[in-house]
Amino acid sequence: MLRLRMMRAPQKYVQGKDSLLHFHEEMKDLGNSWLFICSRSGHKMCHDKIEKSFEGTEDIRHYEIFGGVSSVGEIEKMRQIARQEGLNVIVGVGGGSAIDTAKATAYYENLPVVIIPTVVATDAPCTGLSVIYNDDKTFNSYLFYPKNPEAVIVDSEIIANAPVKFLVAGMGDALGTYFEARACQRTDAPSLENGGITRSAMALCRLCYDTLKEYGAAARKACECHVVTPALEAIIEANVYLSGVGADNGGLAVAHSFYNGLTALGGHSAPHGCCVAFGTLVQLVLEGASKEEFREVQDFCMEVGLPVTLEEIGITKDEEIRVIAEKSCVEGESIHNMVADVTPDQLYAAIIAADALGKERLASSK
Repeated sequence: MLRLRMMRAPQKYVQGKDSLLHFHEEMKDLGNSWLFICSRSGHKMCHDKIEKSFEGTEDIRHYEIFGGVSSVGEIEKMRQIARQEGLNVIVGVGGGSAIDTAKATAYYENLPVVIIPTVVATDAPCTGLSVIYNDDKTFNSYLFYPKNPEAVIVDSEIIANAPVKFLVAGMGDALGTYFEARACQRTDAPSLENGGITRSAMALCRLCYDTLKEYGAAARKACECHVVTPALEAIIEANVYLSGVGADNGGLAVAHSFYNGLTALGGHSAPHGCCVAFGTLVQLVLEGASKEEFREVQDFCMEVGLPVTLEEIGITKDEEIRVIAEKSCVEGESIHNMVADVTPDQLYAAIIAADALGKERLASSK
């Protein structure tokens, strides 16, 4: 089957210290009446800077604290506010749920959307999809959009003052980007945009991995000290833009299937990105990656504080591993983008092997 190659990305990406002081200047072409859908912490961190950017303008601004979950009811509530007040731009301010709520509201109201992430724990800001929940917080659906957000603006100072665990988790999510895209390219599997993978997409995915290796440890240290440095700027771009656009246009494989399988255990608290990082190591085992490549990824994880063993993500029982292996391989999972289709038994073996290699590595580093 001929698969058309394609690329999608946000129309505009803005990043830098105090970039929110320039919010209106950078976004004014999108409209003049704004609905800011904010998490509580997002509103607290961003409101004053955003307001300062509007000084001297007559634009309408409505700030709304959302309920905490990107649910069907919450999205409907935001749609009604936008309609009743005649607002013409939607802005998501906060973490993944605020972002997903804003994207969905904008999509259903046919309005432009701007994303202001206050943490960089996942690559959600740049992607053209949302995770939607029912009002009882159970999973409803993935909502895929015909385009990516009109704009994403990241204030590096806000990221520098967020807990370092979010930056580290984002590096874990970004770590899978290159290896999953490489697996999809080998089999001509579709990207998340259901197209063939371009050379441009692969270049972004590779740059994402190279940036993580080069600047990850220094960026973590900068975040611990709450300062903005070139290394932190590089990792913010890797976590948000390179990983988001890379994953959208490169595709997923074992690392994200591993995470999805793990969520089937219920009540699991390890961050998404930390699970994806370990899933990347599992994928490398399945691929028969060279000792050098596996060690390189393992060393990176240890350097920045990402897990290399199951215990570090809260998995201690064999029956849990069996469940993860089964659920990761259900029909429709991205694990089936691998060269040879993967069975639950093969995945189980790879998980056990990756864990054993991680334990050995931790023991030798003490």
